[in-house]
Amino acid sequence: MQSPLSPETMPKIVVVGCGYWGSNHARTFAELGALYAVSDRHDDRAAELAGRHGARAMSFDEVLADPAVDGVVLALPPQYHADQAIAVLEAGKHVLVEKPIALSVADARRVVDAAQKAGLVAMTGHVLRFHPAFEALEAMIAAGELGAVRYIHSHRVGLGKFHAENDALWDIAPHDLSLILALTGEKPISVRGVGSAMLNRLSDFAHLHLQFASGVRSHVFASRLNPYRERRLTVIGSKAMAVFDDVAPWNQKLAVYRHKLWEDDNGWQSEMVDPDYIDIPDGMPLTRECAHFLDCIATGEKPRTPVADGLAVIEILSEGTVRHD
Repeated sequence: MQSPLSPETMPKIVVVGCGYWGSNHARTFAELGALYAVSDRHDDRAAELAGRHGARAMSFDEVLADPAVDGVVLALPPQYHADQAIAVLEAGKHVLVEKPIALSVADARRVVDAAQKAGLVAMTGHVLRFHPAFEALEAMIAAGELGAVRYIHSHRVGLGKFHAENDALWDIAPHDLSLILALTGEKPISVRGVGSAMLNRLSDFAHLHLQFASGVRSHVFASRLNPYRERRLTVIGSKAMAVFDDVAPWNQKLAVYRHKLWEDDNGWQSEMVDPDYIDIPDGMPLTRECAHFLDCIATGEKPRTPVADGLAVIEILSEGTVRHD
């Protein structure tokens, strides 16, 4: 995919952090024609990735000092995100910081405050917000096709990706919390969380229960110690139900169930129907997210996933991390 921006207007982007996800960012921005350089505390890793994409390898200080750099992507261990995001903004450069943007509410607020003060694009890497299936789901809800949203639940489980600093809640749940907040358009008024640690002190399972002022309720189940992989978001509406299943084949990623419910003398009755699979356009979420970041830099458009969204997610995570079984 090529960005619609011309070479003359294409922002120059540096990816800081050359691990798994940073490498994906570097590849994507290179494909979009925007990769200027990469940076990593391991010089050999940065040099290898830079050579792969015909870019430069720079130190972080060099990135901050280079006036040619327009935007910086931070794909680091999350304990470094807040300080480096603030440094990038204070250097006058736009920033896309991966989730979570910090490991505390206080640090996340520092990032939001720095972004407001700088007046620059400051975006959170909530990549699933750019999934074509989720965008189609958003449009259906906005058009009233599901009726009033009553309940949203998500299951994001699998095996592995154990981190020294992040438990399952902080590592996995931000994906679905960002989706739930986008669909409800409001912050929860009540958050209750339970975690279970099996391997060490960090939770491998996490449950979050959310209640919203509108009456919507939601729950999130996240696990990194599960024998099967599931990536499913379910929305229960008064007219229909919808499932965004990111593990399903592309033509089945968004299913709508128009089950019939009615009440008679014998109580509530139901009739199940086969799902309608919604046609969605092709498009890699990461490519769409990166292209949106470039467009925001070039046009001044406000990002769809500002760092304020990252703060809202961290507020929920902090409130939900209350006890462990």
